[in-house]
Amino acid sequence: MARSLAGFLVLFLFVSICEPASLFQPISDSHRSAALELFTLDHGSFKSLEETYEALRTFEVLGIEKTPDVTATVCHSISETVGPSSSTQKDLFYALKVNSIAECKINEKASQAIITRLNAAVKGASSLLDFYYSVGGLVLIKSSKADVHLADAEGVFRSVKAFSQSDGRWRYSSNNPESSAFAAGIALETLAGIVSLASSELDESLISTLKNDISKLFDSIEKYDDGALYFDDKLVDGREHQGSLSTTSSVVRGLTAFAAVTAGSLNLPRDKMLGLAKFFLGIGVPGDAKDLFNQIDSLACLESNRVSIPLILSLPSTVLSLTKKDSLQVRVNTVLGSNAPPLTVKLVEAFSSSSKDASPVESQELKFDTGTAVHILNNLPKSIDVGSYTFVFEIVFHEPDHEKIYVTGSQTKVPIFVTGLIKIENAEITVLDSDLGSIETQKKLDLAGQNTVSLAANHLQKLRLSFQLTTPHGRAFKPHQALLKLRHESKVEHVFVVGNSGKQFEIILNFLGLVEKFFYLSGRYDIELTVGDAVMENSLLRSIGHIEVDLPEPPEKAPRPPPQPVDPYSRYGPKAEITHIFRAPEKLPPKELSLAFLGLTILPLLGFLIGLLRLGVNLKNFPTKAVPATFAILFHGGIGAVLLLYVLFWLKLDLFQTLKLVGLLGVFLVFVGHRILSHLAATSAKLKSA
Repeated sequence: MARSLAGFLVLFLFVSICEPASLFQPISDSHRSAALELFTLDHGSFKSLEETYEALRTFEVLGIEKTPDVTATVCHSISETVGPSSSTQKDLFYALKVNSIAECKINEKASQAIITRLNAAVKGASSLLDFYYSVGGLVLIKSSKADVHLADAEGVFRSVKAFSQSDGRWRYSSNNPESSAFAAGIALETLAGIVSLASSELDESLISTLKNDISKLFDSIEKYDDGALYFDDKLVDGREHQGSLSTTSSVVRGLTAFAAVTAGSLNLPRDKMLGLAKFFLGIGVPGDAKDLFNQIDSLACLESNRVSIPLILSLPSTVLSLTKKDSLQVRVNTVLGSNAPPLTVKLVEAFSSSSKDASPVESQELKFDTGTAVHILNNLPKSIDVGSYTFVFEIVFHEPDHEKIYVTGSQTKVPIFVTGLIKIENAEITVLDSDLGSIETQKKLDLAGQNTVSLAANHLQKLRLSFQLTTPHGRAFKPHQALLKLRHESKVEHVFVVGNSGKQFEIILNFLGLVEKFFYLSGRYDIELTVGDAVMENSLLRSIGHIEVDLPEPPEKAPRPPPQPVDPYSRYGPKAEITHIFRAPEKLPPKELSLAFLGLTILPLLGFLIGLLRLGVNLKNFPTKAVPATFAILFHGGIGAVLLLYVLFWLKLDLFQTLKLVGLLGVFLVFVGHRILSHLAATSAKLKSA
């Protein structure tokens, strides 16, 4: 039972403190393992070029070297897509995206044909997605061919800008009134491509207007309590629902792409980028390949964006043991786990969750270990005792210029649990006289070891249990649970909360006032004490002993004990043995009398046989020809078989077996009997006519 309690407390501790702390851990090996599991090949290749790009892009960002070898199939698929003119713009776009990673060879003639097709598609585009695929394809070709430009970049820019709305969201086409943040991300990525393809700088007013649209879009951003920021759409194109992950990912890709091709800042608060990073990291490890790609690709965009690069402060462990003298360790990394620039981490405040007083610690600087890239505080402040705290950290850059590049937030609050061994002292259990309060029986207890106390009391006496709890620093400690349980031999249990005053814990049970609660059940009660807390390393569940309680007889209308719950698994256990009682056999007559009756039964048969011998056998009418003689023999043999069957029925066979055989023999006798009797009748008729 003690192990069960310890396991429960560990589980409680994990759920209560590890979950919020793990929200903002950088990308880890768990994401790499998930990528290899989610992106699997189907007959040697991925299902589509879009899925192929998502897989290769995810592997590239995560730095996974042992990836499936799909180069041959990918290059073959790319050549089949970029060659014929029947390929859709979407397929051509993803073929070029895959080629930007796979680096397959596309000949000069095919490249020129693609450029011509995409330029024609830009001129004939009528929806946002048409512009997105055609412009995006030209941008991908430009990465390898520097002479790719849009003839009328400013006109194309205005055509795409016509889909924007006043709230910063965008429509997919002029015929569709629905707008969304997801479409806004696509539009920003498309406009960024137009800017990069322009042969000259665009009108600055267009760029300024677009920056204002971005600010309006961020006015509609939503926020969680932990500081994570995200975008959400209910409808996309009036048909399809896009979740917050895909919507936020679309905006981040468009925002970072546009920021990369424009000069000046976007006038966005720096903490917005940190809030977006917290959203993607707070998801943990997605269980869907598309979601994993959106998470990893968006974090890669945030890692290299021009607005501000988020840095994440994380702790390898948020549980510190005073017994083991654990050190406080802090890591500061980018969202993908890369090392941060030179900086200092300070512990500026620490608040106890059970007290609203001022911070008991002064600002302390953590030492940086260059070997492990961890900031360490070897010794916790003396004012930190067992309990739950909120530590407040602050990051200071060594280079002032880094403050313009990176964003960490003003201060980072992290929940910390400090555990330790709680001293349990002066434990005793006493039986008191109810009237005078004098001690009838007193026993000292060792709650750290085993106890076998045996007590006795009547309904006019009291039971008192007391002990003291102190922290490693000598302060009073109040656990989450301090319970005393009395269990009657009939399995009826009673649980009482042990109260405290400072360090002293005490409970007094007045049996006179508890007779009805105890259902007037006299007899043996086992005594059990539970003291547990998430920060108490030596939580206990101890059997103290037992007490014999003598209670008065119950009155007529006294409450009865409730029925005890039945173990649902008990029905699978062994059942009670079933004992059959058979009827006593009836008294039988003497054996000699039974044999005498048997002899009388056989006498007629003997008389029949003797009569046959005296009369002789008449075979004059037995057929002489072969066929009639055969039927005659079979007929008499069948009658003999019936007689033999009667004997077998008496000795061995049951009724059903006998009836089955009688039926078969009856059919046989009818057939052969009819043939032989017909022959005898014909012979007799011939004799009479003669």
